[in-house]
Parts: sequence; structure tokens; C-alpha cells
Amino acid sequence: MLHDLIIEAFIKFMAKKNTVLVRLASSAGTGFFLVKKKNPKKLTKKLNFKKYDPVARKHVLFEEKKL
Repeated sequence: MLHDLIIEAFIKFMAKKNTVLVRLASSAGTGFFLVKKKNPKKLTKKLNFKKYDPVARKHVLFEEKKL
């Protein structure tokens, strides 16, 4: 019982992840998406990348959406 309390207290003060996964959806409307890591404390704006969409077969804008 005491052991469980110690473990719970230890977990409470452990380091937390400072990155989250975000989904970058293609603006071409093909349904293709990429997944990237983002530090929300440093990057407060939404991510936008111009990347290759293999479904549309051209470079299009990828915008951040909820995963």
C-alpha cells in the first residue's frame, strides 16, 4: 500500500512530454495527410507546409488540423 502511494507521487512529478502530434491535411482535398511533432509552448501558430501530395501528384499546401 505504501509502495503504491510512493509510485503515484513519483509519477505525478515526472517530466511531461513537451511535444504533441499534429495532423497536416492536404488542401487539395484528397484526404492525404502527414503527421508531425510540434512543441505548442514554442510554436503557437498553426503549421503550414508546401509538400508533395502523391494522390494529387503535385505540391500543395498542408495545413494543421487536430489529430
